[in-house]
Amino acid sequence: MPDSLHRCSWCGTDPLYVAYHDTEWGVPEHDARALWEKLVLDGFQAGLAWITILRKRESLRAAFAGFDPEVVAGFGEADRARLMADPGIIRSGAKIDAAIRGAQVFVEMRDRGEDFSGWLWSFVDGRPVQTAPATRAEVPAQTPVSVDMARALKARGFGFCGPVITYAFMQATGMVNDHVAGCFRCEEVRAMGGA
Repeated sequence: MPDSLHRCSWCGTDPLYVAYHDTEWGVPEHDARALWEKLVLDGFQAGLAWITILRKRESLRAAFAGFDPEVVAGFGEADRARLMADPGIIRSGAKIDAAIRGAQVFVEMRDRGEDFSGWLWSFVDGRPVQTAPATRAEVPAQTPVSVDMARALKARGFGFCGPVITYAFMQATGMVNDHVAGCFRCEEVRAMGGA
């Protein structure tokens, strides 16, 4: 039986992309480690299609110790060389360095008693922004909030987190619900955000 659900057009028909849209994208994420993982993945996506990241996600998880910030923060030159030689991941030295530095910043924040999740969610006052755009064309590439978040992340030492990447991160982690009106996930995700 064909799938008759209406979805956001960006996910197309690739089963991996459709599953991501239907189960993950826009769901409010509050776990600090999971948020850091998604920020790293969005950074790795810079200049690439998101489907590329989805296809490499398990390899990236394995290469980066399950995205355990404590472990990744301790990566040294041997780890960097291992990552650069791993054909299962995106082998960009700058992106790998940004992931390692981001883990170090995450750990530094935690050790100072700062909650990474609470800090990120403070940019949207702790609640998802509900949009329900009529079409994909109405979805912005960035917003003033993503500009502020990008600036704050960079000031902390995170890399590959410009305002466009940061907005994609906000959409992915449910800080913004940009499922289009008519998409079956729009109201489901809205309910998850307490709206």
